[in-house]
Amino acid sequence: MTSDSAADVADLTFEQARDELVRVVAELEQGAPTLEHSLTLWTRGEALAARCEEWLLGAKRLLDAARPTDTAS
Repeated sequence: MTSDSAADVADLTFEQARDELVRVVAELEQGAPTLEHSLTLWTRGEALAARCEEWLLGAKRLLDAARPTDTAS
């Protein structure tokens, strides 16, 4: 994990962010050695989750735009 974690999250693909989020959650579940490390992991996890949501919302917008609209009344 890098120290400038918020900056590099924006460059991750959905799959990269999802996979790292899985690792972060697993590490949090195991228990981090210090409170500071737990907070760092939590912050990183929040950023990764937001990035995944960004990707998913973008995909939903693309799918919605590709669907034909029903103009018949």
